[in-house]
Amino acid sequence: MLSMKRKPTSPGKILREEFLIPLGITQKKLAEHLRCDFKVINRIINEKARVTPGLALKLAAALNTTPDFWLNAQKAI
Repeated sequence: MLSMKRKPTSPGKILREEFLIPLGITQKKLAEHLRCDFKVINRIINEKARVTPGLALKLAAALNTTPDFWLNAQKAI
């Protein structure tokens, strides 16, 4: 039997595909709303940086998720 293991989806891809695009929010607007540097959001989306606990709290509050959602997605990759 062929094992079909896929790579876990990164928090950056989740953020882009499930939140920013459907909601019509730019990375810049999200960064402004979260009061963080645009580069932080951009690096996460481009898988160059990790979601920190502090950012997980901000994302959870802004996007009606939980900090664990973001931290678990980060741990999975």
